[in-house]
Amino acid sequence: YMHVNGLQGLHGRTLAMATGVKLANHGLKVVCVHGDGDGYGMGANHMLHAARRNIGFVDVVQNNHVYGLTKGQYSPTSKLGFVTPTSPEGALDRALNPLALALSQGATFVARGFAADVNHLTDLIATAIGHRGYALIDVLQPCVTYNKGMDYDYWRERVYKVEDEGYDPADREAAMRKAWEYPSNSGESTGRVPLGIIYRDESVPSYEEQVSTLEAGPLALQPMHTRPAADYRRLIDELY
Repeated sequence: YMHVNGLQGLHGRTLAMATGVKLANHGLKVVCVHGDGDGYGMGANHMLHAARRNIGFVDVVQNNHVYGLTKGQYSPTSKLGFVTPTSPEGALDRALNPLALALSQGATFVARGFAADVNHLTDLIATAIGHRGYALIDVLQPCVTYNKGMDYDYWRERVYKVEDEGYDPADREAAMRKAWEYPSNSGESTGRVPLGIIYRDESVPSYEEQVSTLEAGPLALQPMHTRPAADYRRLIDELY
């Protein structure tokens, strides 16, 4: 059970809303949960800016490599040639690499989990919540309705945990190489899909730490500074 507040909004605008929430009350722990179509398609521009700003929230993307809620169109992370109801000749786009994209924009926490490994994914999310700035967790989550080729067995045969191989998540160049293991530059898998924390840097201040207005505390808890009521009345009279 979780004691949380929830907010739903427009598709593709998840991180824009999360930015507003975090700046309104940076005392909150903010966690975003959305899909690959939302996070890497319509909302990809928001991911880039959240990463470069290092805004302090967790971005959990349920990546099933397909638009699972809108009848199976191919998504930005679908394989090249993926056949769907709206792409009967196969997807023409090469798969987007979310981990490499986030790293290229200076993301300070980049990780990948697997929906079938609940304990490992839970640890990743808990660690990300404690991170200083923006944290991306790409979650391999099968869609057994519209992407049957990438079911649980498909991923179990390919995933491995980077921490089991002595990997150092503090090395950004190594992280970029690790990110390109899946998908590779050609858009195809090398056969091994890394799980775990790919990159982590706690030395970079978060965006909200640098906003001078927030030094007095969360905006939501600061006293309101308003003008005399007569000023607002004059403005209303002027407009109407």
